[in-house]
Amino acid sequence: MEEQQAAPRPMKFSYGGQAVIEGVMMRGAHTAAVAVRDPNGQIVVHETELNRRLYRGRIIKTPFVRGVVGLYDALGLGTRALMWAADVALGEEEEEINFNGPIGWATIAFSLLLGIGLFFLLPTTAATGIGHLLGLSTSYTVEGASGSQFDAGPLIINLIEGVIQLAILIGYIWLIGRIPDVKRLFGYHGAEHKTINAYEAGAELTPEIVAKYPIEHPRCGTAFLLTVAFVSIFVFSLFGRPPFLLLILSRIILIPVIAGIAYELIQFTARNMHNPIIRLIVKPNLALQHLTTRQPELHMIEVAIVAFKRVLVSEKLIGEEEAVIPAPRPEAVSPTLAPSGD
Repeated sequence: MEEQQAAPRPMKFSYGGQAVIEGVMMRGAHTAAVAVRDPNGQIVVHETELNRRLYRGRIIKTPFVRGVVGLYDALGLGTRALMWAADVALGEEEEEINFNGPIGWATIAFSLLLGIGLFFLLPTTAATGIGHLLGLSTSYTVEGASGSQFDAGPLIINLIEGVIQLAILIGYIWLIGRIPDVKRLFGYHGAEHKTINAYEAGAELTPEIVAKYPIEHPRCGTAFLLTVAFVSIFVFSLFGRPPFLLLILSRIILIPVIAGIAYELIQFTARNMHNPIIRLIVKPNLALQHLTTRQPELHMIEVAIVAFKRVLVSEKLIGEEEAVIPAPRPEAVSPTLAPSGD
């Protein structure tokens, strides 16, 4: 298509974002902007300044350590953006939005504990039980070509744990994707991807042009989760199968390490998508994204563009006059959130 022949923009920063209820959050180096369509069809925007040390300091330039920032994005900034978006989408926006209130932090803590329990501790416990049933937890000796022997039991159990972890991840995403409101959320996720893809390709940011760009993106959070699952298999295998309590503790302590490695892998593959080997390696990541994205409608892309342009304004890449909020579109409101008319 003609728009994709534009010269790709040199990227000094890896833009990111996520879908929220009836909108999109976009993150740059200085600001995160959340754009949400309210029950009257008006796009409402909230901007929050990002921590300089986290996003523009030494941490973001330090390999492996910067992966922790990615975790903060998903569990901190992202969760609070979801809460704000829910208030707007339900018509409960206040003049002053406090992203750091006790309810917000309690929700983040609960989400973190739920994620650790579901995707790390449950697979560990299940794999340990399966290992006992199969007799692998005590010893499973394999003889090498040179006559040496090693206990393959811990390695096999760790592989079983990885398979369970992947099954839970994919099953969870597939299950929640059956919910109508979540399908709509996944549409906004697709709009976020298309907008960033279009910008990185040097295209003009209009809904009609952005709609023609791919729905997958190599730096997607879904790809990050899948990479975390694969990396955890290898990292956990280095530590064998210690006593159960120590095993559980190791799964929690090593989460930042795994996140750091996964982040570097995601960044490396995203920078080298021109390499056919890399494109082959990331195929599972891109395929999994189809579970968390849907082809967005133009009005969804419109919201994503508004959020992204606010980020570009904060970085002085475009002027205020280029970030005009479009007129309200009542027909674009979700049927479940639209005013009843009473």
